[in-house]
Amino acid sequence: MIKIITYGTFDTLHFGHILLLKRARAFGDHLTVGLSSDFFNETKGKKSFFKYQNREEMLLSIRYVDDVIPEKSWDQKIDDIKRLNIHYFVMGDDWRGRFNDLNDLCDVRYIDRTPNVSSTLIKSGFKRMASG
Repeated sequence: MIKIITYGTFDTLHFGHILLLKRARAFGDHLTVGLSSDFFNETKGKKSFFKYQNREEMLLSIRYVDDVIPEKSWDQKIDDIKRLNIHYFVMGDDWRGRFNDLNDLCDVRYIDRTPNVSSTLIKSGFKRMASG
């Protein structure tokens, strides 16, 4: 079985996320998503609109996702890759080069992001609508 892992917050889930998950899953047979915990997001200076449990439920309802695990720190990726016997580590190309050190453990791939869509754009659009 070929196993893939990706990580993210997946807040305000959108079409770009779905395409990322679909393309990641195409590398093999089983996709695990490391989902940033609420506490980990706080340490990164982020606050999710949806709580971890809601984001996890949304991800698990997507047919490309086989499992979701909590991402609690930047450092857990090496342990996750070893523990889960991961073959491919996949991230959006906005992270290009940041995880190349993991190539010793698995094949690192960066996928092109979907143009003109992001959680940041969606959130800023909601803010404009609320204030307008």
